[in-house]
Order: sequence, then C-alpha cells, then structure tokens
Amino acid sequence: QVQLLESGGGSVQAGGSLKLSCAVSTVGYVTVYLGWFRQAPGKEREGIAMIDRDGTTRYAAFLKGRFTISKDHVENILHLQIHSLKPEDTAMYYCAASHWPLNLGRPEAVDYWGKGTLVTISS
Repeated sequence: QVQLLESGGGSVQAGGSLKLSCAVSTVGYVTVYLGWFRQAPGKEREGIAMIDRDGTTRYAAFLKGRFTISKDHVENILHLQIHSLKPEDTAMYYCAASHWPLNLGRPEAVDYWGKGTLVTISS
C-alpha cells in the first residue's frame, strides 16, 4: 500500500515559480516508480515527469525545460519545480506511483494517486 500527499500548490502570477512536493509513505518494504501528472479543467490527465528508482528522469516532450523532477531519498519526498509559469499551466497536479515504470502517456496504468494540489496561474 502506498500513500501520496501533495502540497505546494497555490495562485501565482505568470512568470513565477512553484515547487510542489509529494510525501510518499508505504506499508512495509515497497519500492515504486514515481511521477507527476496534471489535469487542466475540461482536459484529460497528462503526464509531466517521472523518476526511475535509479534516479533517471524523463519528461513529457511538450514541457520545454520548465519542469524539474527530483526526489529527497532521506525524507522520501518527491518534488516538482516549475519555472516561468504560464496561464496554461493552471491545473490540478497529481503525484503518481506504480510498481512498474510509469508511462507518461498512460495515466490509466498508474497504481496509486494522490489527491492533487491545485495550481492557478494568472496573467
């Protein structure tokens, strides 16, 4: 069993930055692959970034370098740093975990979801 708790969302002006966090807790010795997805109003959930157990990171092609995923292995917290925020980044951001490598194009394959943290960007 895996529990994910996101934080760090809020209302920010365009051009600003945010750092989202996801506290990861597991029952027993469980290793999972972690990542971030988002869902804008009226749109489908889309993958943003993932981090493999060896630390390898992968990003969705459309992001163009504004997002950075990282993991604090001591505290077991997943982060997503976002720079140069745009109004189109407005969405609910979800932390995701799976027992298999995440596929950013297949949110339906994710095993565990957090409840999300809302990011609102104003122009």
